[in-house]
Amino acid sequence: MPSAATHSSTPAASVAAPPDQPRGPRANPWLTLVAVAFGLFMVGLDGSVVSIANPEIGRDLDASTADLQWVTNSYLLALAGALILGGKLGDRFGRRTFYLVGVAGFAVASVAIGLSGSVTGVIVFRAVQGFFGALLMPNTLGLLRAVFPPRKFGMAVGIWAMVSSVSTALGPIVGGLLVQHVDWESVFFINAPIAVAALVFSALVLPQSRNTAARGEKFDLGGVVLLALGLLAVVFGVVKGETWGWTSGGTLGAIGGGVLVLVAFGLYEGRVAAPLLPMRLFRNPALTIGTVITALNFFVLLGVIFFVMLYLQNVRGFSPVEAGVRTLPLSLASVVASPLGAALTERFGPRFTMPLGMALQAVACFVMLGWAPDSSYALMWPPFIALGLGVGMVMSSSSDAIVGNAPVRDGGVAGGLQATALQVGGALGTSVLVSLIGSRVCSTLTGELTAAGVPADAAAGLRGAKDAVAMGVAPVPDGLPGPLRTAVVEGSHQAFMNGVHTSVLVAGALCVLGALVAAVGVRRAPGAAAED
Repeated sequence: MPSAATHSSTPAASVAAPPDQPRGPRANPWLTLVAVAFGLFMVGLDGSVVSIANPEIGRDLDASTADLQWVTNSYLLALAGALILGGKLGDRFGRRTFYLVGVAGFAVASVAIGLSGSVTGVIVFRAVQGFFGALLMPNTLGLLRAVFPPRKFGMAVGIWAMVSSVSTALGPIVGGLLVQHVDWESVFFINAPIAVAALVFSALVLPQSRNTAARGEKFDLGGVVLLALGLLAVVFGVVKGETWGWTSGGTLGAIGGGVLVLVAFGLYEGRVAAPLLPMRLFRNPALTIGTVITALNFFVLLGVIFFVMLYLQNVRGFSPVEAGVRTLPLSLASVVASPLGAALTERFGPRFTMPLGMALQAVACFVMLGWAPDSSYALMWPPFIALGLGVGMVMSSSSDAIVGNAPVRDGGVAGGLQATALQVGGALGTSVLVSLIGSRVCSTLTGELTAAGVPADAAAGLRGAKDAVAMGVAPVPDGLPGPLRTAVVEGSHQAFMNGVHTSVLVAGALCVLGALVAAVGVRRAPGAAAED
């Protein structure tokens, strides 16, 4: 079996390319980075613009709240279930091939969503879109791992992380502009020109790379089935936990069953000759902890962005565009943090940058404990900057820890592992933090309403509107007198802020724990890829 290059800073490692590493005019690393950035930007943007479009989709297609949940969840389930498969297919049959197939399929599915004309069509094609996103995403990192010499791979990952972070953070702004000035369909149609540019440029510059040692090996179909079933069950339980209740039989059954299937998958993978996800990868502590920190990173990012947008739009009354513009410091900080994090990781290793990024996110969360329903913007932008710096720094260092510590022949699988952790972490963050807000609202709403001046009987009657309050919406009935209306708004918004404070306290505590785990557990420099 050919030896794979280790992620090392030694001159020998920088010069000696493994047998499956591409050579020749198409193997220009920086052109490869630009090419994969197109596809990465398209998927990142789509992941966050849809939340802005959902209300308009509901009104235009007469969709229920449950329908709108599935607009998001069908995409998430398909994406999470197929990411490692997409990386494995690229490693075995050609990363360039599956990246291009992913870009083309993602664009076609996006156009189909806009033309579907029914909420059922939107849900179905969102699942198709998620599947093609799973072919695209892991092979972006696999292609970079194959063409960049080890000493420059960290910087490439930093730019990759910057594109990913910025596209996710720009979603609310782009989505707000399109929904407000065009229509909700344009949120999906915008993927078509991006995909055309990606396909044309990529066809000209992307090299083909694959794991040549895998030729003739039997494909791990059993692993594909077990992994997909396990991930689907876990993610399904997570996204339904808020609706069903986190201690309900359905939620615990789905998550517990999924975990058991994933355990069975791990045992099965240790016994097959050509596993879908080689368990030997987890012998590297930096890779293992990098995977956990990646999940935590997006747990915090997507969970916090979700309720920040609720706060800005429903509590403060900003339009989608105005709310998006106010989160620009987060995007700009990510632009700075990703290459900075890559440079610091290259010099000091992820044991320094992962804890630093987690600590910055913890600071952002704890500062948000001071937010009130009428806080000035001067209290908002500092935590946005700290969050953007932390997320960008962790993104680049954890990507380097995962993909940089995997052998080149497993670059696509490692990319799929990272992307899976990212998606599962994001799903958990949105569901868990929103559920914490809802629980806190439920326990404090009546008290906050009466404290604001709402009569006790009226406050008790408004308890049924707790779901609206958990979204930052004050349940003001028509015809309510002015002073009472003001009291209902004040009490409802304070109950929502109680929920936000609980969520950021939990998120901040998890960031502190993540920083400690990374500082203690990552023992190796990012050059210690196992050569199994």
